[in-house]
Amino acid sequence: MTGENFVSNPSFANETSNAYFEHASGLRVDTNAVLIEAIRREYPQLHLTVTPVNSCNLMAFAASGEAAVAPIDKENDRLYLRDFVPPARRLTGEDGRLVDSVKFGKFLIDWEGKEYVVYIAEGRDGQNSYPIVRNQYILSSSIHATEKLLLEAGRFTNNVNGAVLVFDQGYWQKNHELWDSIQQAEWSDVILDEDMKKDLIRTVDNFYNGQDTYQKLKVPWKRGSIFWGPPGNGKTISIKALMHTLYQRKDPVPTLYVKSLVSYGGPEYSLSLIFGQARRYAPCFLIFEDLDSIITDQTRSYFLNEVDGLRSNDGIFMVGSTNHLDRLDPGISKRPSRFDRKYLFPNPNHEQRVKYAQFWQAKLKDNKDVEFPDRVCEAVSSITDGFSFAYMQEAFVASLLALAVNDKEEGHHDTDLDKLPLWQQLKKQIKILRDELEQDPEQAMKGLRI
Repeated sequence: MTGENFVSNPSFANETSNAYFEHASGLRVDTNAVLIEAIRREYPQLHLTVTPVNSCNLMAFAASGEAAVAPIDKENDRLYLRDFVPPARRLTGEDGRLVDSVKFGKFLIDWEGKEYVVYIAEGRDGQNSYPIVRNQYILSSSIHATEKLLLEAGRFTNNVNGAVLVFDQGYWQKNHELWDSIQQAEWSDVILDEDMKKDLIRTVDNFYNGQDTYQKLKVPWKRGSIFWGPPGNGKTISIKALMHTLYQRKDPVPTLYVKSLVSYGGPEYSLSLIFGQARRYAPCFLIFEDLDSIITDQTRSYFLNEVDGLRSNDGIFMVGSTNHLDRLDPGISKRPSRFDRKYLFPNPNHEQRVKYAQFWQAKLKDNKDVEFPDRVCEAVSSITDGFSFAYMQEAFVASLLALAVNDKEEGHHDTDLDKLPLWQQLKKQIKILRDELEQDPEQAMKGLRI
């Protein structure tokens, strides 16, 4: 990768970098026009193609190993920002790393035996500095070779395997941490009414397998479901399990997760971006968690127009979750063409509470310091009527933390249940939670999610 074929005209050496810095130091009108003019003077013999970074990231494409890349400018002719990026989780023991952000730079890319000169430049034109514009200026001897490179890099940039697309603060971003978390979500760990669980899995699976059926019936290939019920009873973990199942299909179905509609363009603009992206990635799984807080009176009409308007939503399966079905507009919750199925996630019954206690029993089976006999599961269920799964989780976590303060449990293998340290702590914590729940049920449930 020598770059010998891309030696610039000596009479115009460094003209592009000089033009950029001169332009950036004074009044700015159109960075793109300034750079195009300078590049064409410096490389009159080559074809120039301009493309934005966000839709076709050549540097990320090269960094993945798909191509070779190297800077070919002098240090004085570039503008980098070096940032310290802390570790995603300090518990991993990592120290963080330094990352260069290219404001202006010149690179040589070698891909499939052909070389390309690439300028990257950031521009902030007009009266506002947002959004930032970052373009790539690709030079090669063949426009067809450039187009082939851009197609490959574009597919790479827009591939969401290994990430979940999350919409927040007005733009889409790939969330790898959320992707990692859903890899642990298994239906075997989701405690629900078995008939409802099977129906839920079958409904989603049949949708993505049924494109031909929908077409034969001459009906739009779209569906929607609402997960509702008191907080902490499995709505979130069920969504994660569905996401995991869909990513495991032969043709993986990507998930698009909407966190909020807040953006510089307003909530209506956010909705247009959300549904535009969903149509682009269809077939896809579109999630609106806490739907009642996302779709308000201000955005309801626009939302309904996106769902039922003239544009096709084929291949989009929407799921909206809410703790308060009564707060949703009837046009959303009761119109079949929008959300045609509603799944109630109630507080667990006695059998489900026993299963949840058994779930914790299985988690602790290798812990020799905690005695957890079968009869504790029935006993816990008998005193947690009206508890959500999240409240039961809090009872177990608080009890285990209390036990951890002591060096060891005492009374192992005691036949008297009331002498088991775990059961003693569970009764204590359940009473505390019961008192909270009875005093202020609404406040007690806030922040609980499972």
